[in-house]
Amino acid sequence: MSKIKPKMLRPGSRIAAISLSWGGPSTVPYRYQIGKQQFEEEFGVTVIETEHALRDADWLAKNPKARADDLMTAFTDDTIDGIISTIGGDDSIRTLPYLDLDLIRDNPKVFMGYSDTTISHATCFRAGIVSFYGPSFMAGFAENGGMFPYMVDSVRRTLFSAQPIGVIEPNRTEWTVEYLPWENSENQLIRRKLSPCDGWRFHQSEGVVEGHLFGGCVDVLDWLRGTEYFPAAGDLDGAILFLETSEEMLPPSFLTRFVRCLAAMEILEGLGGILLGRPGGDANPHTFQEYDDALCNAVREEYGLTNMPIVTNMDFGHTDPMFVIPIGMKVCIDSAKQEIAINEAAVVDA
Repeated sequence: MSKIKPKMLRPGSRIAAISLSWGGPSTVPYRYQIGKQQFEEEFGVTVIETEHALRDADWLAKNPKARADDLMTAFTDDTIDGIISTIGGDDSIRTLPYLDLDLIRDNPKVFMGYSDTTISHATCFRAGIVSFYGPSFMAGFAENGGMFPYMVDSVRRTLFSAQPIGVIEPNRTEWTVEYLPWENSENQLIRRKLSPCDGWRFHQSEGVVEGHLFGGCVDVLDWLRGTEYFPAAGDLDGAILFLETSEEMLPPSFLTRFVRCLAAMEILEGLGGILLGRPGGDANPHTFQEYDDALCNAVREEYGLTNMPIVTNMDFGHTDPMFVIPIGMKVCIDSAKQEIAINEAAVVDA
């Protein structure tokens, strides 16, 4: 199922910052401004705000239609080359009644964010365009002491180049989920504590599987079940489902239950594989294996899918640094080589 690719970004592009959920920029304005500045300086672009992006958080919470209108305007405005979320939250789902799928389909452009932005990605998927699960202005681009090179490289390869993305390498340096309260501006000067990487974990299959990417924050995806925005079984035949948990630290048992729901919806058996991000929040690394076990045991022991490739402990979602996932693009999992690749460009040079 081919998705429409947006135009690539390049130096000089105009990027719209949008607040689709929490009004983070008005609550912690310096954090947003640092993210904006670091992004502009690194990629040579100009960031502008949608009409309501900087509005008070309480006002935004009361006006989901205004948030949706911002998104529709950003897609149709020919002077805007890309759209990136300022931050996530828990309220994007209230924008759904006000979105126009035809408008999005007819005006494809780079759209990126993660966490609660999963809702908007599901909208783009249904509209038929490629979107990008990756950093936001306040979480990722505003990294304390400067952005992580691993993330910068992924953004550049995925959004600013019309060459095939190629092999996605694991982060081989260090990672962090430490939270230094943004309300204290002095924390911005403190580098977060890093932990050593121990690599991605390949489970079950020894072959090669290729399929289109769909997924997001599993907390948020779960809210979409039963709506027209959660893909039907046929839409995910052969798909590679990527999942990650938020900073709210869902227990491993949530993954077990989510797998059971996928099976009941007649989706699980049709999947080509599953990718799992490193657990978010303040989870102890010694417990990470419990998340792997919950996912693998449900797939293998409860449903007998012993050849479905599962890769865990990956660098996306609520962990830093993260790589960018182009939703709707084909990804190749080579379990024997322990290699993951996207063998075409996710954007077009136009």
